[in-house]
Amino acid sequence: MSDKTSRRGFWDLLRARDEPSAPSGARRESDDVPPGLRIGAAYSWRLLLIVALIGVAVAAVVMFKQLVIPLLVAILLTALVWPVYEPLRRFVRARIIAITITVVGLIGIVTGLLTMVIWQITEEAGEVRDEATQMIDEAHEWLLTTGIVTDAQISEFFGQTGDFIRDQADFLLSGALTVGSTLGSVGAGILIALFVLICLLADGEPIWKWTLKLFPRVSRDAVDASARNGWRTLINYARTQVIVATIDAIGIGLGAFLLGVPLAIPTAVLVFLGAFVPFIGAIVTGAIAVLLALFTGGIWLGVAMLAVVLVVQQIESHILQPLLMGSAVKVHPIAVVLVVAGGAMIGGIAGALFAVPVAAFVNVVAVTIASGSWRTGHQPDGSLLWSTVPKKLLNDREQGEGNTA
Repeated sequence: MSDKTSRRGFWDLLRARDEPSAPSGARRESDDVPPGLRIGAAYSWRLLLIVALIGVAVAAVVMFKQLVIPLLVAILLTALVWPVYEPLRRFVRARIIAITITVVGLIGIVTGLLTMVIWQITEEAGEVRDEATQMIDEAHEWLLTTGIVTDAQISEFFGQTGDFIRDQADFLLSGALTVGSTLGSVGAGILIALFVLICLLADGEPIWKWTLKLFPRVSRDAVDASARNGWRTLINYARTQVIVATIDAIGIGLGAFLLGVPLAIPTAVLVFLGAFVPFIGAIVTGAIAVLLALFTGGIWLGVAMLAVVLVVQQIESHILQPLLMGSAVKVHPIAVVLVVAGGAMIGGIAGALFAVPVAAFVNVVAVTIASGSWRTGHQPDGSLLWSTVPKKLLNDREQGEGNTA
């Protein structure tokens, strides 16, 4: 080895060398690949990399779901109570008092709803069971009069159902320990969510400023503006969903009460919770309300309850949603259905619940950065499948404390 070569470092040997230019008229190997195929290959490996990163992120969320779900619950609760907490903090001027009133009020509302639900179920469970049994007997007799099935076939069906339940008894008993551990996990998750909620209300702005320092300095302005826009969108979405869910619950619950359908309060609470899963939640909870009326009051009561559910849902879809959402949040039905279905496939009920808020936040962050609107504060132009960009983009750092938890 010559002295010149020995003086060259190891990394110098790995650097690209200048290749002699090809003779005139010579063909390179890359020239044999059609341009379309080269472009397709370039896009393909980039898309594969993005899909792999998303897959790793989803796998990490599933692996740490007992920590991620309480964190998402706390963030969503913060967005829900922020319209109340922010003016309350300005009024009392003491952050600890505002936090105490907000958190205690939230716990009081949840406890009150659970108390009413448990009370009515305890009071009317026996009546519902008796009415449902009577309806099943009447349906049994009606089926016999039609001649479609015989009494032996009906008895065989119920017998097979009973055998199936008895066969699953061992599985249910063996799962008691799992249920206990699940209840313990739920309790721990509730405590974590409450703790994170209090921390976000108390120190949301300092936490965000510390998180912002993790990004490169040149990109902090874009990240800060897009995240604040996403947070404001999340607050608008959560506030609107609470109003819509409350009106749906009152409408369907009041309709069930006036029609004499039992368990009106639990039905209203179920409708309220289901409204946070757009479209799908309303359909499922409405179907449960109709089935409850059908099995306890007969076909005509079921039809009447169905009419109430349809009227309330039509008012929500054509009056409440456009009036409350306005142009701040416009979501195409196909986007909601696909996002909710994908969330349910990945995370079950929790995935369906958080799918729309997470997608709304990600969408507005991506649109703000991609359009460059974080520099000007103007809304991006163009029609979007999922328009969750607030009317006024909030990229002013001075407004950050009031807009970020």
